[in-house]
Amino acid sequence: MTHYLISFPSEAMVLSEEDFAIVVDTSHDVVREMRDAGVLVFAGGIDEGTPPVRVGADNAVSTGTYPQTVGLTGGFTVIDVATREEAVQWAARVAAGCRCTQELRAFHPDDLSRP
Repeated sequence: MTHYLISFPSEAMVLSEEDFAIVVDTSHDVVREMRDAGVLVFAGGIDEGTPPVRVGADNAVSTGTYPQTVGLTGGFTVIDVATREEAVQWAARVAAGCRCTQELRAFHPDDLSRP
């Protein structure tokens, strides 16, 4: 099994307030389907109201992000499935639920992250 990241930036969701409420419900339905299918590892959205910080190995905290991640927003889902094709199918379901295209990435296998 491989972990996959399904994600999108907030800017990809161009919706009215009414449509946004519907999308919240439909996207949560897909997450529940993932949970029920046993493939969900984690799902959630970035809290864009809480500013990011960087934390060093010496516990030093500084405001801001790496320049290349300054626009990190949106929602993320991590799934654990047997094939890339299965991950693509789940990403398509998330895309339908969120009404926006999703980005799919595979994580390197890591036996330490397994129970």
